[in-house]
Amino acid sequence: MKTDRRSVVVAGTMAGLALLTGSALNVASARADVSTEALAQPGPLGDVVLGAEDAPVTIVEYASLTCPHCAAFATQTFPQLKEKYIDRGKVKFIFREMPFDDLALAAAMVARCAPKDKFIPMVEVLFEQQQQWATQNAREELFKIARLSGMTQAQFDACLKNEEIAKGIIDASQRATKEFGVNSTPTFFINGKMVKGNQSFAEMEALIKEALPS
Repeated sequence: MKTDRRSVVVAGTMAGLALLTGSALNVASARADVSTEALAQPGPLGDVVLGAEDAPVTIVEYASLTCPHCAAFATQTFPQLKEKYIDRGKVKFIFREMPFDDLALAAAMVARCAPKDKFIPMVEVLFEQQQQWATQNAREELFKIARLSGMTQAQFDACLKNEEIAKGIIDASQRATKEFGVNSTPTFFINGKMVKGNQSFAEMEALIKEALPS
């Protein structure tokens, strides 16, 4: 039986998500760049960071797990970016959740409930299998992915009722909208400079080279 998306997460988080979506839609214009110091401050749940702490370029991505453009970046561009720049100490990469619908919030919660070292692998699988879990039988398909991290059914059910995690994700997303002008996904900040929309590897590489010290 098809799962109603609005039954996936607790009702209490939906009001907060509606506020988030409304705030995003009301942003009149996006900032060209932001304070790197402000951007570096993690949200209530903390950041998961890939790459060297002292890398000369920091990329922050705001993405919704139900966003097809975000999935395209994750599956087509990110593997090359990781191999050539993140793994070689030139780029520090920070992924931040920006859920624009309740199902994206539920998926983000599941990733956050996994062990910290499984967060990025979970996000990768969620993007790779987006067409399966984001279209039908959402709860069942999300649990299949959650099990890859060792999560039990009881842990999965408890995760989707965890209002602290839901609030942490929503609060960080609202801050991104209000302080940094993020109103669509994916949105990237490369050393504080805003770049909106899916980027090919060639486009991303050009932006990285521009940001690298000469």
